[in-house]
Amino acid sequence: MKAKLDFGLNVVSAGDGPYLSVVIPVHNEEPNIPALHEDLLATLDRLGLSFEILYVDDGSTDAGLKELRRIAQADPRTMVIQLRRNFGQTAAISAGIDHASGEVVVCLDADMQNDPADIPRLLARLEEGYDLVSGWRVDRKDHWLRRRMVSHVANWIISRVTDLKLHDFGCTLKAYRRELLQHVRLYGQMHRFIPALALNVGAAVAEVPVNHRPRLHGKSKYGLERTFSVILDLLTLKFLGYLYSSPVRIFGGSGLTLIGLSFVSGLAMLFQKFLYNVSFIQTPLLLLSALLFILGFQCVLMGITAELLVRTYHESQGKPTYVVREVFRTDR
Repeated sequence: MKAKLDFGLNVVSAGDGPYLSVVIPVHNEEPNIPALHEDLLATLDRLGLSFEILYVDDGSTDAGLKELRRIAQADPRTMVIQLRRNFGQTAAISAGIDHASGEVVVCLDADMQNDPADIPRLLARLEEGYDLVSGWRVDRKDHWLRRRMVSHVANWIISRVTDLKLHDFGCTLKAYRRELLQHVRLYGQMHRFIPALALNVGAAVAEVPVNHRPRLHGKSKYGLERTFSVILDLLTLKFLGYLYSSPVRIFGGSGLTLIGLSFVSGLAMLFQKFLYNVSFIQTPLLLLSALLFILGFQCVLMGITAELLVRTYHESQGKPTYVVREVFRTDR
């Protein structure tokens, strides 16, 4: 299917499935659902593209699920995925992506603060050749200290740890090429790190300023307490990034460093003994040298064990250690 977008781009959808899948995690957003769906349809219908809307009910306790079912009954392009309990936003987004069938997947929040009218801008940038386009809430309508200041610091830290320069990792409004998401697995609060995970597999990432609207109904599910989980997930992301490629370099390098320090400590101990006649039992260097050697040897063994586990993971499941973007071949 070939369609003309209102921003002047041609896109081709292969097969009978929709071109665009819109994934929306929902948790206790009953007052916002009708207006959100109306805004979505107003934007998506203007695009002239085949699309589907996937609402993921993440264990809501209000009447939002009833409203979502009513919408799905009236609109065959809408799907409702009900999770058995509240698993969190990352799990809800992951469930929506797993059930999506479009070539392009767009995610946004259900609280009406993300503007569906920005979706064409994301798609336009995506058609320039990018694999992922992230929204940037330039003028955020949130509390300055609890949300904006914390977010600014978190974005600064994430940018430097992941080597990906984005202004707003926390913005849910993002557009992805579907083939990219096949190489990304989400855990914890990892949805905000999808651009960094995508960068690890060679994706081209762009950022687009988007509108951010004040919340009119309900209350935010985010607070300062999530900062600690984000930091832990960031450390996990950075560690696994190295561990996934060659774990023996991390543990083995640390182990050899510790063993080297143990020899330095031993030489210092011998230096004190023969030059100043300091007894071995009078200096802590003997204990320090032995401790460093044992810790270093254990690190080397952990590196070898981790290397075996990583190789077993790849070989037992037939997983390659590379990601192919495209294959060119001339028919003979």
